[in-house]
Amino acid sequence: MKAMILAAGRGERMRPLTNTLPKPMLIVAGKPLILHHIERLKKAGFSELVINISWLGNKIIEFLGDGSAFGVSIQYSNENDKALETAGGIYQALSLLDDNNAPFLVVNGDTYIDTNFDGIPELPSHIQAHIWLVKNPNHNLSGDFNLTRGLVKNDGDISTRYTFSGVGLYRASLFSSCNTGQPVRLAPLLRQAIDEQAVTGSLLSGHWVDVGTPQRLSALNKELEG
Repeated sequence: MKAMILAAGRGERMRPLTNTLPKPMLIVAGKPLILHHIERLKKAGFSELVINISWLGNKIIEFLGDGSAFGVSIQYSNENDKALETAGGIYQALSLLDDNNAPFLVVNGDTYIDTNFDGIPELPSHIQAHIWLVKNPNHNLSGDFNLTRGLVKNDGDISTRYTFSGVGLYRASLFSSCNTGQPVRLAPLLRQAIDEQAVTGSLLSGHWVDVGTPQRLSALNKELEG
C-alpha cells in the first residue's frame, strides 16, 4: 500500500513563518513536521510515498530528495503555482497512487500525529473511504462528522460529533468526478459518499494537533519540549 502526504498548501494562517518556508517544513521537536510523518509511516511499513508540492515545494525536495536517506522511496506530484485543494491534489497524483483501485493512505502534512498508523483496515469493495476522527479541538468545537457503529454520518447530535483528523484511506473511485487541473475540495466528496453509506471511520489513537497557526506551533513545541 502507498501513502501520500499533503504538502502543497500555502499556509496563509501561518504567516509570516510560511513566507520563506512551506508549512510541512516548519520545525516541531527539532525536525521538520513532514519528517515526523515519514518516520512513522516507515515504521508502519509504508515504503512508497507520494508528496504533492506547490508553494516553495523545491525546499521540500531539497530536504527529502528521493527519500533514500530516510529509508523510503518518494515521488512528487508538482502542482506548480495552482492550488488544487485536497481532492484536486489527490486526483492529480492518482497515477502515482492507484493500483487497480487498491486503497491508499493520505495524511495531512500540516498536522502533528503521535501515532503508529496501525490498525489500517481492509476496505470492503463497496466502501470508498475510511477516515480517522479525533475529539473536537477548541478551534472546531462543532465537529465535522458523527460516527455510528463504524459508519461515518453527516447527521446526528452535535454533541457526539468528531473532527476529521486529515488521515484517510481512499479508493481512486472516490475522486471519479474530479477533473485534471481543477481545484476540488475533499469534504463534498466525502459527504456524498457518506450519504451512500460508503465511508467507515474510527478514532485516531495518539496525540493529534492541527498545526495551523504560529500560536499552535509554539504551544506544541513547548508541550513536546516539556
